[in-house]
Amino acid sequence: MALGSNSVVAAASRISSWALLSAALLCGSAAQAQMRISPLVIEAQANRGQAQGIINVTNNSNEPFRGRVYAEPFTYGDNGFQSLTSSPSDLTPYLQFSPRELTVPPGVTRRIRLITRFPPSLPEGEYRAVVFTETLQETTDSSGNSVALTARIGTTVYVRQGDLSPNLAVESASWNPEQKKIQLRVQNTGQASARPAVSWTLQQGNTEVETGTLDPTGIVAESDRNFLLNYSAQGQPAPTAGKYQLTGELVWAQGDNQRTQPFSVNLTIPAN
Repeated sequence: MALGSNSVVAAASRISSWALLSAALLCGSAAQAQMRISPLVIEAQANRGQAQGIINVTNNSNEPFRGRVYAEPFTYGDNGFQSLTSSPSDLTPYLQFSPRELTVPPGVTRRIRLITRFPPSLPEGEYRAVVFTETLQETTDSSGNSVALTARIGTTVYVRQGDLSPNLAVESASWNPEQKKIQLRVQNTGQASARPAVSWTLQQGNTEVETGTLDPTGIVAESDRNFLLNYSAQGQPAPTAGKYQLTGELVWAQGDNQRTQPFSVNLTIPAN
């Protein structure tokens, strides 16, 4: 069974697909101008140990390009997307894709077909990989020397073995003085990843100090992650030192349904 992706929505909007989970877009503006990859997220439920999907690679430039395709395990942590050398949730041993190299003429779309085959003995769980499409460009620097530029765009792939779901909760809130942002510690004790959006309100006593939202942010199964909330989009100074209360809700998609988890935590902002 293959499932596609959906676009990112604001925190107050209805999240319509679990395929909002996460996307890795790792490239410069040159790569984005040259090629387009869709979807950026693929999620699938294994049926009798098998699942499949398709990645579309489109050449937006006026020149043909050659690309290679490869997969790596990954995770999301406090520093965002991270490629891994190994992981207990690594999908790559069970993932086959074709072609591994492709030439795409201008204005043409090529397909990369993905097939997952799990052995019967594989434990239930969510298995993840990022499938990169990488191009190599030749250009000339200011001295006339030939320079090779490598750019890649990744599609994150999640395949579930068994009936799994995320379980999200906010553990705590703290002030990040270096980035001048509120740091919300979110825990996912479930066996499936999620991409929750956040809507929040900061209060001191009965006074509402600030409100805000955070676009959907990925958190993998059985992990914790800090979500950074912008205190003010208008460039106002940071809140004064003191004790506050941070309330709001996490909003994410689970299947065709929307899930919400309210939270209320204390926040202390120390003096400089």
